[in-house]
Amino acid sequence: MSEASRKLLIVEDDPGLLSQLRWCFEGYDVFTAEDRASAIAELRRHEPMVVLQDLGLPPRPEGVEEGLQTLAETLKLAPHTKVIVVTGNGDQENALTAVAQGAYDFYEKPVDTDTLKLLVDRAFNISELENENRRLQSKVHESPLDGIVAASEGMLAVCRMIEKVAPTNVTALLLGESGTGKELLARALHRLSARADNDFIAINCAAIPENLLESELFGHEKGSFTGAHKQTLGKIEVADGGTLFLDEIGDMPLALQAKMLRFLQERVIERVGGREEISVDVRVICATNQNPEELIKEGAFREDLYYRVSEITINIPPYREREEGRLILARNLLHKYSKAQGRAINGFSDDAVHAIESYSWPGNVRELENKISGAVIMADGKMVTAGDLGIAKGEGEDESLNLREVRSRAESKAIRVALTKCYGNISKTADLLGVTRPTLYDLFNKYGLSAEGYSKKAAQGGK
Repeated sequence: MSEASRKLLIVEDDPGLLSQLRWCFEGYDVFTAEDRASAIAELRRHEPMVVLQDLGLPPRPEGVEEGLQTLAETLKLAPHTKVIVVTGNGDQENALTAVAQGAYDFYEKPVDTDTLKLLVDRAFNISELENENRRLQSKVHESPLDGIVAASEGMLAVCRMIEKVAPTNVTALLLGESGTGKELLARALHRLSARADNDFIAINCAAIPENLLESELFGHEKGSFTGAHKQTLGKIEVADGGTLFLDEIGDMPLALQAKMLRFLQERVIERVGGREEISVDVRVICATNQNPEELIKEGAFREDLYYRVSEITINIPPYREREEGRLILARNLLHKYSKAQGRAINGFSDDAVHAIESYSWPGNVRELENKISGAVIMADGKMVTAGDLGIAKGEGEDESLNLREVRSRAESKAIRVALTKCYGNISKTADLLGVTRPTLYDLFNKYGLSAEGYSKKAAQGGK
């Protein structure tokens, strides 16, 4: 970057010194201010990378209160700006106070322009490097889908499947624990499909009483039951031309499952109390945090409905299994909530990083979002600590060092990563792991894994 494109704000109330500094930095894009109000106005208008600021500002230039307040407001508005404070001769105590509050560096009067220019040049160089680093970091682990951070092998595999499945009309089943982002992925399927300009209608089958769910889904005719004062369209009919998302379909009552199966087979519905068959063109996406095969064994879910809704099955890994991307997602959320709250938070402290990496996260990404959102509000300094996250001592302790448990965790992770790399091909996965096919099947049984959901064929809509 050339000097002419480098924006420098000089905040100084001494006209003689200000003139000297303008001359010193004539090769830069220089803006000036004499007090806090004009400094903040220039900061907002020009967004300089570096600020050179006197600590002694009006109305009490002999003190530092106004200068420190200007520093605080500058960093709150532009936390990445490099602020170099200029102090009186021998005033190291206030200079160190300014640095502790976030100033990049300090310089003591009398001013030696050559030395000061070196400080400013270095501040620009550091700022440019940090900007480039932030840009590259955001791209290295950028998800192929807007709004989804995928920095682990498991989530990258999920995103690849979403991209391939989205343009089709197959019925997809999203499997994952509560809080793993099933609705976010369902919306991504809709957004990347040809139906994106039409409605995305979501309904939680576990949140609506059983006696109302049928009417909510299929609609009802006037007078079909007590309180049915007018004809009402159901969610399926409202979603015509778009996407219907059935969240927690595992909680759908058995009696209603039969009617849902007929709709999925015939693509027609009948409103409650009605006899007219209504054709509906809708793409259906389902999700559950339960194991459908276990529900079938228990008699709580129809096997034929399961096969109908799982033309494509997408397994979403829980947050605790996203080792490679756990901290990246946390930092992304920290940036999001810091910006929303107007807080100049620079990152996580060492104890917060340790807590994020080792805490079990039973609530998955939803719990992480809640903790980080609260931490941004509670943080006193520039860094979020484990205490700000509300993770008590002991909750984020290191995992067991028992060799048997360590080996089990490592084996399970290695198998998942190998399946991802080989797109579920059993022979290639076994070769990559250095085991035979029978041994790999034994490991599948041991850790409750399968190749389903990893294959290219499944991702492309095959069975």
